[in-house]
Order: sequence, then C-alpha cells, then structure tokens
Amino acid sequence: MNQSRPELMEEVKLHDSPKERAHYDNLADLYAVINTLQCLERAYIRDCVKTNEYEAACNKLLAQYKTAFRLVQSSEFPDVDSFVKKYRLDCVAALERIKDDQPVKVRSEKTGNSNKCIADIVSLFITTSDCLKLERRAKDDIYPLVREICDALSSMTSLPANFEAKTKMNEWLKTLGEMSVSDELSDDQTRQLTFDLDVSYNAFIRTLKDENN
Repeated sequence: MNQSRPELMEEVKLHDSPKERAHYDNLADLYAVINTLQCLERAYIRDCVKTNEYEAACNKLLAQYKTAFRLVQSSEFPDVDSFVKKYRLDCVAALERIKDDQPVKVRSEKTGNSNKCIADIVSLFITTSDCLKLERRAKDDIYPLVREICDALSSMTSLPANFEAKTKMNEWLKTLGEMSVSDELSDDQTRQLTFDLDVSYNAFIRTLKDENN
C-alpha cells in the first residue's frame, strides 16, 4: 500500500527554514517556562519547597519568561493570555505570578527588605546573562547591570566581604570601568563573564540554602 502512495513514506517537517525552526524552538521554550512556573507555584502551595528556594526559582523563571516572550511576541501573540489560550495551558497560578511580576509576598517585616534584596539580585543576574545571550556586548549595556549587581550584593549585610560573587563582580566592574564607552567585550571576555555570572549566581543560591537549613 505504501509503495503505491510514496508520499506516505516522506518525512514530515515542522519547518521549512532555519528561521521557522527557531520560531518553533522559541514557542517551545516559552511553553516550558510557563509550565515550570505553574509547577513551582503548586509545589510552594503544598509546602514542598522552602521560601528562599521558591523566591530564587520564581524570580529566575520570571526573568526567563520575559526573554522567552519577547522572542515570540507578535500580532498572533500580543500578550501571554493569547499564547496560553492557543496552546490550552492550564496555568492560572503561573499567570498570576507573571502579571504580578514577583513571587508570592511573604508577610514579614523582619525579612521584607532581605526578600526584596534577594529578588533584585536574582533578577539582575538573569537579566545580565540574557543581555549577553542576546549579543549585547557594549560597555554602556553591560556596565550599568554589573554595577547594580555589585551594589545589590553589598547591600545584603549577611554576605561576607570576601564572598565569591562580590569578588568576581567587583573585578568585572573594574575591567568595564577602564573601557571606553564605545568599546565592546571580546568573544573571550563575553564567554568569561557569562561563566563568572553563572558561578556567582550559583554561589549566591547555595548561600541562601545554607542560611535556610
């Protein structure tokens, strides 16, 4: 039967060009981020995740969502609701987080400033990494973000002066400060900064976990 209908043996392609393939990859990334955020919210409601871990993960996902949605935003998807409706996502809790643009507020005046500082630091690490991934390497793009990271880390008094993330980010602040405004990071510098951001972010998250244990 298949021999008489050779078209049945042809490979079905979801895309006809690299651009179209990238579009489908971007849609899949956005779907995954929203779905993961929904799972995180459910885990937090069930008390399956600690508050500090929840806040760090939630801020990271919200930052990833912003980048993922920018890559698919169009007349077809002017907002996240249109995307959710088309792909029939059951994600009420995730949508609430996205629209609030922050984790569930923990009502505690004692920890309020600390929680905000943690959220700001996580968001800055993600934003700076995303900036590099989007190939924005100019000093006037990167320097303000690194300075904000350094200022935010310094404002968190629970972190020691020789904390790894502080040291690495201050070194980059000095390097960027010595560059001309028109200068851009080289390929090697971009790769190194991306690595140092990842190492610093992970060190910061480990510290939060240790404090919470």
